Amino acid sequence: MRTVIPQTVEKSLALAFLLRFIHIVTGRSRPETFSGGRTVRVPFAQILFISPNTCFSYVGPILAATRERPSQLKKSNTIPPSFPPILQDRMKLTQIDEQKKRLVIFYGSQTGTAEEYAIRIAKEAKSRFGIASLVCDPEEYEFENLDAIPEDCAVIFVMATYGEGEPTDNAVQLMQNIDDSSFEFSKGEHRLDGLKYVVFGLGNRTYEHYNLIARKVDAKLTELGATRLGPRGEGDDDKAMEEDYLEWKEKMWPELAAALNVEEGQGGDTPDFAVTEDTSCPQEKVYLGELSARALTKTRGIHDAKNPFPAPITRARELFAHGHERNCVHVELKIEGSGINYQHGDHVGVWPTNPEVEVDRLLAALGLWDKRNTVINIVSLDPALAKVPFPVPTTYGTVLRHYIDISVVASRQLLGIVSKFAPNEDAQKNLQTLATDKEKYYEVVAEGCLRFGQVLQLVCGNNITAIPSPDNTTAWSIPFETIVSCIPRLQPRYYSISSSPKYAPGSIHITAVVLKYQSKEVGGSPMRWVYGVGSNLLHNLRYAANGHTAPLIAEGPASPELAAVPHYHILGPREAYLEETIYKVPIHVRRSTFRLPTNPRCPVIMIGPGTVSIPADPMSTLPSFLNLPFTGYCPFPRFRPRACISRQARKNGRKRACRLGNDVPILWLPQLEGGLPLQGGMARAPSRPR
Repeated sequence: MRTVIPQTVEKSLALAFLLRFIHIVTGRSRPETFSGGRTVRVPFAQILFISPNTCFSYVGPILAATRERPSQLKKSNTIPPSFPPILQDRMKLTQIDEQKKRLVIFYGSQTGTAEEYAIRIAKEAKSRFGIASLVCDPEEYEFENLDAIPEDCAVIFVMATYGEGEPTDNAVQLMQNIDDSSFEFSKGEHRLDGLKYVVFGLGNRTYEHYNLIARKVDAKLTELGATRLGPRGEGDDDKAMEEDYLEWKEKMWPELAAALNVEEGQGGDTPDFAVTEDTSCPQEKVYLGELSARALTKTRGIHDAKNPFPAPITRARELFAHGHERNCVHVELKIEGSGINYQHGDHVGVWPTNPEVEVDRLLAALGLWDKRNTVINIVSLDPALAKVPFPVPTTYGTVLRHYIDISVVASRQLLGIVSKFAPNEDAQKNLQTLATDKEKYYEVVAEGCLRFGQVLQLVCGNNITAIPSPDNTTAWSIPFETIVSCIPRLQPRYYSISSSPKYAPGSIHITAVVLKYQSKEVGGSPMRWVYGVGSNLLHNLRYAANGHTAPLIAEGPASPELAAVPHYHILGPREAYLEETIYKVPIHVRRSTFRLPTNPRCPVIMIGPGTVSIPADPMSTLPSFLNLPFTGYCPFPRFRPRACISRQARKNGRKRACRLGNDVPILWLPQLEGGLPLQGGMARAPSRPR
């Protein structure tokens, strides 16, 4: 596949060289295609988007492009020699011997979770057994040498299942190589005899193809002659991924240690990072929440997961009736001029911040209350194992607010690691009990929905409902490098896009139920309200964008109630997310494999919790259902398909179901009156079961 562009192409387009099925040449070069390739001419300066599995999107001037997908290209063990040298510069697995590593850990990750678990496995291998590991993105490696892994080494696969039982984008080539019987490894056969491997899968049991990729990898490697060490692990995101992982690894490590002839205790307790305070760094070079270097220097570039776009809010409103106990926010974001485009079924990633109360809680618990604005530098002591997960230099407060996820329920593994830094014996004993006793942890931490800072307060006897401060919070001596190493990066929250690219190409709409629920009163932890990070940030922004004052964003007197209500730094770093009276939200678009039928006459019936069911005209006229006068829609926290209906629907008299009830609100009821007849279906009522 070749794409011909002018010589004035942006430097950022060099990223495309990593994508092995795209060949970039200059405008003066002679256009060529692969044998049998079909070149398609498109108008100059038009947007080119090659969707899922073609692995490339580009906004800018284009002269020619081919439409072949990777699966249509001739299969080969090497990249065609006509490609530039940089395309052939994929790393080889022979590095494991050169760098004296005994474990290769591949992760198939779409949102970063599998990568986090891969890094955790590598760190534990080092600390418990002294085993050096190579953590690898499979997209960056060749697999011809997979059969040449030394006998005293092993390979670990941490594989997430994405979409409808598909591999993640970075694991596509890996799956093709082990599936393709014509693919030859370095010994000239499609065999992996002697290879020792471990598998841990990440999935969600509510989906049909639960952990399918991990199961495929396991079955295929066994078929090729490899030997599995320990049981296959399967993490269920719908219930307790962390507990599934902890239970699996305790069964896996003994078998892995025996196979590699190592004993526990051979490792050392060495930190992954070195944190130093820097008082001489110019303020303009300090990251205060910016997610990329381009955001810090305000330079233009492609907006993606590594460089989100601060999208202005053009409209934000509440959809549920006034006074209802729940909230549903609808936010419209302007993307014109950003280079961002989207298709039906895509998701928008919103980059949140942690609530200020949790930031203050950890600053007090770590003894950093007066150092929140102190500039720090962080250096990795083992770059092959642990990379600094966010841009530096930065500040203590910025790390806790923008870069690490302190809003999730504290994990047992984290509590076990920090227990040795307890300020007194009672606190250490209490924390070790929570870390080692699974049932006690579930009763107190999981059922109580306790975050890391709250656990530190609870085991010291502090009041977790009061506004945290140094006066009511016991300080711990936990090194900040341990915090950076053990708490994962704050990830974007993804929402189904509730607008149509045909009706609103310059706007992305989000419709989300605000997550709010009560914890249980257990283990000395009182019952309290628990708030989701992403949806409550949008709720804050909804108030602010309309110039309203509400308890969620208003300053108030010190009280236990206020300590539980999330308050966010919605102005962003250096107030970059507020321009005059317009608030902005950092976003990027994640492509989805979901696509409606290409046949415009094919009826579509969508059945799901909180959705509509419509036989609609799916591809020819798909205006946004949120902007039509006769559309009903009921969002649901987990599943919000973008069910659309054409303007012809009213003439055709098509019906759609909406959640109805005497005391349950119907969204868009004023717009629905006088439109199509409604066929209601009760989804939730206080006096009836679901």
